[in-house]
Amino acid sequence: MQVTKELVFFPSWTAGRQGYATRIREVFQRYLSEQDLRLTKQREQILDYLLSAEQHVTQNDVYQALKGRGIGKVTVFRTLKMLEECRLAERVTSPHGQPKFEIKHERPHHDHLICVECGAIREVQWPEVERIQEKTCKTLHFAPLWHRHEIFGRCQNCQARRLS
Repeated sequence: MQVTKELVFFPSWTAGRQGYATRIREVFQRYLSEQDLRLTKQREQILDYLLSAEQHVTQNDVYQALKGRGIGKVTVFRTLKMLEECRLAERVTSPHGQPKFEIKHERPHHDHLICVECGAIREVQWPEVERIQEKTCKTLHFAPLWHRHEIFGRCQNCQARRLS
């Protein structure tokens, strides 16, 4: 089965994905140090897995990929939680409610189109929608902290399969 690239938006300042990965490792190491924790080999492998992923991944995806290296489910769960707490990773909802994760730190804002049949997630940017949100918040004297859009439907391939 061919893996479709889902993760497409990265900061323009990075020297490709490798430069971005180096920056993420530095931020995670600093966060752990502030918590009096270490960047263990297991945490580093979990982070490396997320950084190399072409798709949004579940906790179980990470565990299945790394359990042969002696990394347990609890370590995966706790590391993903830490990555969320330090705002390096973010959850995206799968069609069945199971969280999937993506590295988000310093990536341009984007939203998600999620296929309810095959589970594919497509990252999208909508400048027009962002402008409408900003204008509405300003009109209502509302100070937004964050938002996310997740639209559930059927991707082009699943629509075509239903018609055939």
